Amino acid sequence: MTDKIIIESGRAEKNYWRDLWRYRELFYILSWRDIKVKYKQTVLGVLWVILRPLLTMIIFTFVFGRIANMDMHSAVPYSIIVFGGLLPWQFFSNALTECSNSLIGNERLITKVYFPRLIIPASSVITSFIDFLISLLILIILFFFYRYTPPWQILLMPIFWILVFFASFGPGLYLTALNVKYRDFRYIIPFIVQFGLFISPVGYMTSKIPSKWIWVYSLNPMVGVIDCFRWCIVKGAPNPFLNYPFYISMGVIIFFLVLSVYQFRKMEKNFADLI
Repeated sequence: MTDKIIIESGRAEKNYWRDLWRYRELFYILSWRDIKVKYKQTVLGVLWVILRPLLTMIIFTFVFGRIANMDMHSAVPYSIIVFGGLLPWQFFSNALTECSNSLIGNERLITKVYFPRLIIPASSVITSFIDFLISLLILIILFFFYRYTPPWQILLMPIFWILVFFASFGPGLYLTALNVKYRDFRYIIPFIVQFGLFISPVGYMTSKIPSKWIWVYSLNPMVGVIDCFRWCIVKGAPNPFLNYPFYISMGVIIFFLVLSVYQFRKMEKNFADLI
């Protein structure tokens, strides 16, 4: 008995979300391919995953801790405070960069085979998530080096991994759709990442921001995410759930995620022609 191929107008559109599950193996294949290729033909290889956040932490500790004197009156080692903000930020910046260029980097696959294109940017964020998990080793080393015992909230940290995933996936999905149509975004994205580093509470606590501007500052979705990570790592850090900036950041994350999926689905049918 031969299989039947049914060609029906709008069938792919109606079964799009079901197809995401049907093509889950492609998701695994693309993720594993990106992981293997990312540091291929580099001298240090996967060590770059550890060296980049480590060197950034040292620079931030020196600039904000020693020069700006932000480490004064802190019972927690300032390096741990910095790394508590740097950990989610590195995930966000790497995921945003990789995700925004993911469709351009898979041009041949998109033009030849049908599958839900959402799989490509999602797999690139997973690759950045693997780097994030490896970077956690630095945090553990810092705990032993400073003989620091983290608060019990550190057990809740995996919950906030999901939060930073969606915070990265939303803007990345929107930018990758725009990058297909407007190639100028390949030059804009590095600027966004660099600028975002300094307007996010990576080298300092959110409490340093004047109270009258905190609601504007919280429109940055990474503010709420970083505050959650610090609450899990730093003793005495404010509980983000008791402060309204957290809910502003969460609202921005949800807004970007819904908007990005809508915009991506709207432009998706033209990717093969534009790319």
